[in-house]
Amino acid sequence: MEEFIPIAFFIMIGAIVIVPNWLKSRDRREMQATLRSAIEKGQPLPPEVIESITKDNAKPPATAARDLRTGVILLAVAMGIAIMGYALRFNAMDAFYAVSGVAAIPGMIGLAFIILSIFNKNKG
Repeated sequence: MEEFIPIAFFIMIGAIVIVPNWLKSRDRREMQATLRSAIEKGQPLPPEVIESITKDNAKPPATAARDLRTGVILLAVAMGIAIMGYALRFNAMDAFYAVSGVAAIPGMIGLAFIILSIFNKNKG
């Protein structure tokens, strides 16, 4: 029975990634079917619908404020993981080193985002 615990973890991660993408694609298909039937019946499309279809869905350029916000959040996550490792140290000293190593990953990414916010040309 214990071998199902890691399998459940990976199924949960897969569900977190796959289900939102599937729901989004289903919504797009339904919207396209609705628009197709409206066009086939000769009904005019409202300008808002045409504008929402034609607008560019690309992400806006990264700004210094967004980079700084992301960096601070990732540093806070790293600190939380490190504090958890410190708390686990009382049960098993070796757990502290492993958890601190895991905490270094979001910490370094957060530090990189903070450095990027300093050098980012888009200060707005």
